[in-house]
Parts: sequence; C-alpha cells; structure tokens
Amino acid sequence: MSVGAQIEFLIWMLIAASAIALAAARLRIPYTVALVLGGVALGSFHVPILDQHFAHSPDWLTPNVSLVIFLPALLFEGSLKIQFRKLRESLIPIGLLATVGVLAATLISGYVLHWVLGIPILVALVFGSIVAATDPISVLAIFKDMSVDKRLTINVEGESLFNDGTSVVVYGILVGAVASGHLDILAGVRDFLVEVAGGAALGAAMGFVFSRITQRIDDPEIEITLTTILAYSAYLVAQSMHVSGVIATVAAGLMVGNFGMRTGMSWRTRIALWSFWEYASFLINSILFLLIGLQVHLDQLMHIWQAAALSIAAVFVGRIFSVYGLVPISNRFSQRIPLRWQHVMVWGGMRGALSLALVLSVGNKFPYHDQLLNLTFAVVAFTIVAQGITLKPLIRLLGIAQGKDDEYSRSRVRQVAIASAIAELETIASRQLISRPVHKQLRKELDARLEDANLSIDSILGDNQERLSDEFRVARAQLSSAEKGAIEQAMNDGWVSANTAGKLIEEVDKSWEPERAGGEDAVAEG
Repeated sequence: MSVGAQIEFLIWMLIAASAIALAAARLRIPYTVALVLGGVALGSFHVPILDQHFAHSPDWLTPNVSLVIFLPALLFEGSLKIQFRKLRESLIPIGLLATVGVLAATLISGYVLHWVLGIPILVALVFGSIVAATDPISVLAIFKDMSVDKRLTINVEGESLFNDGTSVVVYGILVGAVASGHLDILAGVRDFLVEVAGGAALGAAMGFVFSRITQRIDDPEIEITLTTILAYSAYLVAQSMHVSGVIATVAAGLMVGNFGMRTGMSWRTRIALWSFWEYASFLINSILFLLIGLQVHLDQLMHIWQAAALSIAAVFVGRIFSVYGLVPISNRFSQRIPLRWQHVMVWGGMRGALSLALVLSVGNKFPYHDQLLNLTFAVVAFTIVAQGITLKPLIRLLGIAQGKDDEYSRSRVRQVAIASAIAELETIASRQLISRPVHKQLRKELDARLEDANLSIDSILGDNQERLSDEFRVARAQLSSAEKGAIEQAMNDGWVSANTAGKLIEEVDKSWEPERAGGEDAVAEG
C-alpha cells in the first residue's frame, strides 16, 4: 500500500473513531468497547462504500509498528501521570501482581490450555505469557467516570504498567525455549532479573538526564519534543542493550513525571505536556482498538468457538488465582485491598495491544502459529467487549462507585489552586513586574479566598475523622521521607558516618509511628 493510501486510510480511521466516540457517549458504553465493536462491524459486514476504505487495511498490527511505534508512547503516557508517593503506598501489591502474578497467570493459563486442547506445553506457556499482561485503558476510563477510589486506580494502572515489561521478558524466554526444545529455569530466572533490573536502571538514568536538560529550558514545544525523544530512545536503547525496553520506558516516564516536571518545568509547560501526551494516547488507542476490531472476523471465530471459549476460560482461571492468591499476601504487609476491590481487579483484567503485538511477533513458522493468533484475538476481543460492558454494573453492584467528586475534593483543589496563584503573584512581584498597590490588592483578594477554602476544609474534617486520619497518614509519610532524605544528604556530605545515619533514620521511623505521634487525637480534642 502506497504512502498516500495509508494516509487516506488513517483519515478514514479518525473519522470512524470520532463517529464511534459520539455513538458511545450517547449509548453510554466505554469508548474502547465501542471502537472494537465498530471495527468488527466494519470488517465483518460488507457495505460497498465502507469496503472501499476499510477492506484492505495497511499492516499496522505488525511487531515493528505495535512494539516500536505504538507501545512506547502508551507506556510513557501512562507512567508520566503516576506519582511516586501513591505508587509507593501500593508498591507491594503492584510488585507481586506484576511479577509473581504474571508468572502464575502464565503457568496456569498455559497448563489449562495444554490440558484442554492438547497443545505442547512450551507452546501453551508461550500463549500464557502473551495474554498475561493486562490493558487498563477501558478500566481506567470507567473508574474515572464513576469516581472510583484513587488507590484502586493506582493498583490497576501500576500493575498494568509493570506487568507489560514482565510479560515481554517471560515471553522472550519461553520463545527461546520453544526454539531450543527445553526450558532452562535457572538461566531463565537470571535473564529475567537482568532484563528487568537493567531496563529499570537504564530508563531511570535516561529520565534523570533528560530532566536535567529540561531544567535549563523554558520552551513547551522543545520540552515536549525532548520527552517524545526520551520515550522512544529509552525503548530502543534498552532493546539494543538486551534489557527490557518496556521497563526502561516506564522508568523514564516515572522519572520525568515525578522529578523533571516538578523541578524543571513551568506550569505552562506542564499543562502543554499533559495535553500533548493525553492526545497522543487517545489517538494511538483509537487506531489500535479499531484495528483490533478489523482483525476479528466473526466467521473465522465461529469455526473455533469451542477452542476460543476454552482459551478465555484458561486466561480467566489464571487471573483468578493471581489476584485472589497474591492480594491476601500483600494485605499482610501493606494497606489492605478489600475483597470487593479484588473482584473488580479480576474482572477488570482485560487484554489489549501488547498481547496482539506479542502474538504477531512469533513468526509464521512458529508451532501452532495460526491457532495462537486466532485464540489471542478471541481473548482480546472478549475481554474488551464482554468485560468492558459488564464492569460498570459490577462496580455498582459492589458499591464501589463514589459518585461525583465531593465537596472535600473540590475544596482541596481550590486550596491548591489558590496557593499556586499566591506563589505566582509573589514571584512576579519580586521581579518588579507589578506595582505595590496592585500586589497588595491581589494578595488581599487571594488570601480571602484561601481563608474561605480553609474554613470549608476545617468544617468537613471536623465531621469526618476517617478522612482526617488519611491526611495525617499521607502527611507523615511525606515528612518522614523529607527527614530521612536530609539525613542521607548529611551522610553523603560527610557530616555523620553511615552507621550513625542508619540509627538516626531508625529514630525518624519510630518518631513518626502513629501511636507515638498522636496528631489525630490532638486535633480531635481541639
């Protein structure tokens, strides 16, 4: 297909995506679900005027396009929004599900498929690794619409970001085992650790360097361009060094989002950057989910419906064992994830672009290639459509939806916004960009608005001790980190020895224990 024809196809894809988005909003179904259904309709029901534009689609669902062009942008955009503080609070469940969970899902799904369909065990395990990674796009859109608890959102989004890298590494190890005819477990574990740790270190280092560069620039267009270069260069450099490109891209995005954006970017640049990457994610997901639908042919799936149903069941069994088996363990060491949330995490474990990219990369000569391809398409289509449509009713049934943002959330955002305006006012006043009378009047207006927001917050917290406790917990964690960071810096500067620094850090941990701090009780009594 010529370049001109591909551009024309892209324009028609965007027209279709826009029309489907309008229909999805009116029908109140998730946008990604509507895109897949629309793609299936365009590919399965032949209308001459539509066939003219969609019957012969370009090969955009190839490994080179999916893994190299689509995937880095999606990973970088997702990691850019996650805060280290919130990620740290859920690090244990995310870490378990993204590593042990992926391995468990791969083994269970693979063995079930081997048992029910008779596919050789190593090939079945390859299938298990292909469908082990979850895709949160539809889930997060539903969470946002229903105002689901932010911690559940972080768990789902964090798991997906990191299990992408784990599944790609496991997939590569298993494909090599199929080629050699045997699986060396010790060598596989070694390769897994090297790829994951190497990718994380490389991505974090590149993110740090790029963040330092953006600190010296105040031009949104250039800084957006630099982040685009970082997203793709982290992936490509990591792949060339035989470490995980997925993990490297995620680590780079986390570094920019938590360090570069907060220390070296103006608000003008941050807003422009967020807008750019949100649109890039929307554009790529629109194309991907439409392409997924176009590749799903109902007549072919009807011929293998029994095998497809068994494969879907195998994937679901693997997800059940991963979540219900690992979350109770993480609950012993971190903030508890309620059983109702676990139900949502099981049913919200949809599969998407990464699964398709991996199955397309196995090559035509790979054993059971056609069967793996059809089964993967069936799993992806089912999880996106069936689970995507039923997730909202499940959330309502479980009573997890919080409704629209409450008065507390609105008042807290007002506080933050007004405080930012005050900081900006003081900055421009210190640079003599406004006169003293103007500064005095504007400061008086902002202080009055801030006082109103503060009184609103005080009133809400006085009636809600649970929310007050949550604020104390978050504030303690931040202050504890600040103290320990200062101690580490003092050790690096040679003020104290490493042994003394360790003891001082232990003192800090003890001093911030809730039972010793007593802050909530003091406020409640006041």
